[in-house]
Order: sequence, then structure tokens, then C-alpha cells
Amino acid sequence: MNGTLNKVMLIGHLGDDVKMHYFEAGNCIGRFQLATNEVYINKTTNEKITSTEWHNLVVRNKAAEMCEKYLSKGDKIYVEGKIKSRQWQAEDGSMKHTTEIQVTEFTFLSTKKDAENNKQIQSPESTKNTNFDPPNKGLPINDLPF
Repeated sequence: MNGTLNKVMLIGHLGDDVKMHYFEAGNCIGRFQLATNEVYINKTTNEKITSTEWHNLVVRNKAAEMCEKYLSKGDKIYVEGKIKSRQWQAEDGSMKHTTEIQVTEFTFLSTKKDAENNKQIQSPESTKNTNFDPPNKGLPINDLPF
């Protein structure tokens, strides 16, 4: 195979709100961190271990504005994109390096706003009907309806 592929797919939770940066030409980028978790059992101690990996995400223009408007810390999101590394010289003269995910597609899976709306809709008195028998409609139990 002669071609190459640079594709990332992640499902995780936002570590903070989206930070926006606007440019003179009217373009903008949004940056945020995404946490993905791996859970496994330590075979020697039988202890449940959760390992968190943090990913630096970058979204551009309209996508960035949508993310800023609808997402907040803790929200769950699915993203697709590509890995991009960059480096720059800091003010103190040292070289800085970072690896980012340039987001090309995303889907909001759950937002805090959705959860708050669901809590307001469901009242504590509401109970689920677990009786799956057809309603009696006032007929005697032994009476046949035909």
C-alpha cells in the first residue's frame, strides 16, 4: 500500500470549557482538552484501575463557535480528526512542542444542558408502569370480549 492515513476517532469528556481565539480576518479557533478513560483490573491486587489520557483538540471557525455555544466541562463528545504536531519558541527562548487533534467531524453525545432539562421534565412522583397486561376496561376477568 503506497498511501498513508492520519485519522483519529475519540469519545470522551471535556476537561474544561472551549477556549476561543479570534483572528483579524474573522476566522477563529477553539481549543479544549478531551479525556478518554481505560478501565482494567490489576491481576495481582484485583484492584480496578482507571487510566486517563488527555488529548488537545482544535476546532476551527463555525465548528469552533458551535462547540463554544453548546459544550461545557464534563460534556461527552465524539470527534474525528487528524494528529498534528507543532513547535514554537516561547518568550523565554525555549522550544515548546505539542501534539493536537485537528477536529474535522464531531457529534455531541451528552451535554450538561440536556441533563438539566431532563431533570426538570421528570418529577420525583413519576413512576414507570411495569404492568404489561392489557387494560381490563371494566370487564369481568373471566368474560370473553367476543
